[in-house]
Amino acid sequence: MPLVKLRASTILGAFERAQSELIGKAVVLTDGKAGTVENVWLDELHGLRVSIAGHDGKWPISTIKLAQN
Repeated sequence: MPLVKLRASTILGAFERAQSELIGKAVVLTDGKAGTVENVWLDELHGLRVSIAGHDGKWPISTIKLAQN
């Protein structure tokens, strides 16, 4: 497999794992917003971003302070 395809496959695999680990989990963001993760996106500028049920917008994954085990 060419190196480019291998890297792309690795990135997509990690993204799919992040989605399965986060969607449906209760989280608290550093700004105090809390709720359940509705969706996860891959953003070329910020990396992973999440949307929280009941709150408009998307936040960088780095703003998650606490996550449900």
